[in-house]
Parts: sequence; C-alpha cells; structure tokens
Amino acid sequence: MEKQYHIGFDNSHGALYAILPGDPGRVEKIASHLENPHFYCQNREYTTWLGGINGKKVLVMSTGMGGPSTAIAIEELFKTGVFNFIRVGTCGGMALPVTGGDIVIASGAIRQEGTTREYVPIEFPAVANLDITNALVEAAKNLRLTWHTGIVQCKDSFYGQHSPDRMPAGYELNSKWEAWKKAGCLASEMESAALYIVSQILGARSGCVLNVVWNQEREKKGMSNPHCHDTEAAIKTAVEAVKILINKN
Repeated sequence: MEKQYHIGFDNSHGALYAILPGDPGRVEKIASHLENPHFYCQNREYTTWLGGINGKKVLVMSTGMGGPSTAIAIEELFKTGVFNFIRVGTCGGMALPVTGGDIVIASGAIRQEGTTREYVPIEFPAVANLDITNALVEAAKNLRLTWHTGIVQCKDSFYGQHSPDRMPAGYELNSKWEAWKKAGCLASEMESAALYIVSQILGARSGCVLNVVWNQEREKKGMSNPHCHDTEAAIKTAVEAVKILINKN
C-alpha cells in the first residue's frame, strides 16, 4: 500500500497494537519500555517508534493535541493494520478524590468537542473497549498504583476550561462544568472522545490511561493539591496492559 498521507508510513510495520501519547516528546520515553525500540517515522505531529512486547510488534506514535489530529491518527493507523489503541496522556482532576499523581482509566468520555459530531450524532456514547479497559485496570492493580476508572470530560478548548469567565460563552462552559462534576466526572482532557468514537466506527479496540497533573477543584476548596508531571505510572500501566492483552490472545 502507499504511505498514509499524514502519519507517513504504510503497513509494513506488522504491528497490531499502538500506544498513543499526545506529545511527540513522550514517544521515545514510552518506546524505551519496549523490546528493541527504534525510530520509525516522523511527519507533522506524528512521531513514531517501533518496538516489541512479548515478541509482538508495537508502535508508539504521538497524536498531537485534540480531537482532529487524534481522529486522523486512528484512521490511518487502522488502514496500516493496527487494531488495538491505548492512549497515554495527562488530565486535570475534577472529582475530589482524584489527586495529582493518580492515574485515571477512562471508561467513557463526555463529547464536549467537535470532531466526533462529524462521525455520529451526539446521542451516541463515547465508550472504551471493555477488554482494553479491564487490562488497564488489571495492570494498575499489578503495579499497585492509585487508580480511578470512570467518565472523563473531553473538550476542545484548554483555556475555555481554565479561563471560562474570560470567554463570551463562559456562562455555558461554567454551567456544564458544574453538571459534569455533579454527575461524577473524574477528570478533563482533550482526546479520548475522538479515540473512542473513531475506533468504534472502524471496528477497532481502544482504551485510555491518564496521569493526573493536578485537581483545580481541590485547589478551590483549599485541599492538598500536589502537581505531578511525571507520566511514568501511566506509561507502565499501558505497557503492562498490552502484555496482558497479548497473553490472553
């Protein structure tokens, strides 16, 4: 096949699994956990390394920030033969028990973004694959991490979340934020809805594990609010989950 237009490679890699950070700068760090990792390709925001887990080839590829570039990544990786996707990213906590340094395994996402509306009407839920979610939970338990699983908010505007009162649409942003909190939403991030919806429509499997950077709701209440930018726990969870999935297949 021809090389895919955006990600820059074809189906010769032979990988069925892909671990997907948003940040190109995290790709090499994640790949270092694989067997025989090596640089594979770089085009636009898509930096790709190839390695192995339990003898099976695994890609690590950045998706960039937000839904549009994530959707393109899933579409083109799927065309090259990848069937299983695990996003490794960061999030901000919303529920008070979710603290910086914890990990969140997103079982579903609130579709407060635009990309997935061009795939399927808003009533259709963005839900993770159960096998991958269960593998991520098992991995977090094996690693003895502090983890949470549940719904995350997926939005398009980082500054709309952090500076809603500055926005002309702030009244809507604030009211929806309060609704998500009351409904038990765990955290906020920017890519999971596109990952889940596109995977669902293609017939692929996907899941998502997130490092909690901090929790602005804990800060508002004067509670302890550690900041954690180290994604190592989420990375190890994703790699361990791929091992579990490979061993079960």
